[in-house]
Amino acid sequence: MPIIYLVAGARPNFMKIAPIVRALQKQERLQFKIIHTGQHYDREMNDIFFEELGIPAPDLFMGAGGGSHAQQTAKIMLAFEELCVSQRPDAVLVVGDVNSTLACSIVAKKLNIPVAHVEAGLRSGDMTMPEEINRLVTDSISDWFFVTEPSAVEHLRREGKPEAAIQYVGHVMVDNVLYQANKLDTVDPATLESSAVKARLQAGGGRYGVVTLHRPSNVDSPEMMQQLAGALTKIAAGLPLVFPVHPRTRANLSTFGIDLGPNITLIGPQGYMSFLNLWKDAAVVLTDSGGLQEETTALGVPCLTLRENTERPVTVDEGSNVLAGTDPAVIVAEAEKVLRGEGKQGRRPHLWDGAAAERIVAVLAQQLA
Repeated sequence: MPIIYLVAGARPNFMKIAPIVRALQKQERLQFKIIHTGQHYDREMNDIFFEELGIPAPDLFMGAGGGSHAQQTAKIMLAFEELCVSQRPDAVLVVGDVNSTLACSIVAKKLNIPVAHVEAGLRSGDMTMPEEINRLVTDSISDWFFVTEPSAVEHLRREGKPEAAIQYVGHVMVDNVLYQANKLDTVDPATLESSAVKARLQAGGGRYGVVTLHRPSNVDSPEMMQQLAGALTKIAAGLPLVFPVHPRTRANLSTFGIDLGPNITLIGPQGYMSFLNLWKDAAVVLTDSGGLQEETTALGVPCLTLRENTERPVTVDEGSNVLAGTDPAVIVAEAEKVLRGEGKQGRRPHLWDGAAAERIVAVLAQQLA
């Protein structure tokens, strides 16, 4: 029976492969192994985390660790090559756009192992983003392109990919958020770290907003960080905000001497269910995260993306996302629209129905079994 290696390197990657794992567990034509490259090692990524996702722990942890982009990519390539040579899989499936995606797709292709890329074809047009380079290189050598939205189909066609290799299947990230949102109804709120702050914010007036910022272009520049902080402080004067702070962002806030004021509650990074519990009931989400643009669209939560571009335009064209940019006046104005009830009314895009993983597995089974 053919065996597929499912590659993940960072915690969000496991959210994307989890629905694929669950779909593979329901069929008997393909075997699989979960490969954790160790690109981001999270001490909280333990049995409870994988139980939360409804998947088994990784079959192999490679422990690549940190370092520069080149160092990290090289370490992953060396370890993954050794694995593929000793236990050759029939296909390698990579997700998203992290360094592990790039590294493992290159290794597999040079060993003549077919590569499937989930979330293929997304393009921001911004070559200063490491993720954009990873997406372009991975798609240049992949064999199967599993696509989440129409813009990605058009990008791949323009880049000359074979029509038969492009599979518009929907979005595994949406599969996962719908699965976890259903599970959340059965979870004891007392077990979720975010429940206390959520209850306090709701008691104070009912509505609150959620902020996430982590992109280097936003948080590594004192001027940009100060600019965004000013916008957030103005919004918080009328709507309390809660900000799960990425460690680099927190360090930069301190280094730059930025005080966000009393109406913005800073908390630590959250587990998946705890964070979902927080943002799903927010009046508005302000973020520079690609994944959160999609997840908020899936659940119909108003989202303002604090970036000048997005590789996920369907969330703007059809979903609940507004590309607000980084101009404080525009960000504040868009937030005020949402709070007045004048924000856009989005809808869930075509095939974002919770069944993308089943479509992916059906294609792979047909190709490999």
